[in-house]
Amino acid sequence: MRRILLLGGVSEALAIARRLGTEHVYSLAGVGRVPQDLACQVRVGGYGGAEGLVAYLRDEGIGLLIDATHPYAAQISRNAATAAALAGVACWALRRPAWQAQAGDDWREVDDWAGLIEALKPFRRPLFTLGREPLQHLQEIPPAQFWTLRALEACAGNARCEVIGARGPFLLEDERALFARRQIDVLISKNSGSQATEPKLEVARELGLPVLILRRPQLPAVTREFFTVDEMLEALTGLR
Repeated sequence: MRRILLLGGVSEALAIARRLGTEHVYSLAGVGRVPQDLACQVRVGGYGGAEGLVAYLRDEGIGLLIDATHPYAAQISRNAATAAALAGVACWALRRPAWQAQAGDDWREVDDWAGLIEALKPFRRPLFTLGREPLQHLQEIPPAQFWTLRALEACAGNARCEVIGARGPFLLEDERALFARRQIDVLISKNSGSQATEPKLEVARELGLPVLILRRPQLPAVTREFFTVDEMLEALTGLR
């Protein structure tokens, strides 16, 4: 089998990594915990953009690059597609399907941070589930609002913001309790498509609360796209 470089970033990537042998490489950006039970090699850190990734692919004799990063990690995906093309190797991508609105949902898509802040103006108790991005804007919180931020790790907020450190999967009952305790009146989310974080959407639906969703970025064309782990593992089984 060709030597594989797997770019991780979602839980599905770990499922693929667990099936890779010792000659392959599982690459993590450095956020979160590094798994200790893999047969494959684990690399932590960046590459220095597309040019650095090209050099790594060539130096390490990589024959297949797999992009299994987060749906919103658009720059990494662009670098992967560009580097694979320049290095002359195939690039496969695991594209996690987006959530779809259901009956009773009040979803409002926004394109960027400016659009999000404008859409937030009528609300008082938002729950942010965007990761660490809102931390850059703590000094911009309007006096009438109190923010609750949920990220992988707890960190300092301020007088109008509390940051909760928590990792999914999240239980529906716990999400209900969080919304009630914090008196949440609007949810802010990426459309990650993850089952582990979907219960928050169910609670918003039950309560009739709006959900401000950051629009998914456009991702680059690749050699092959897969939408489930099983599809990709089946293709890898027949790879030579």
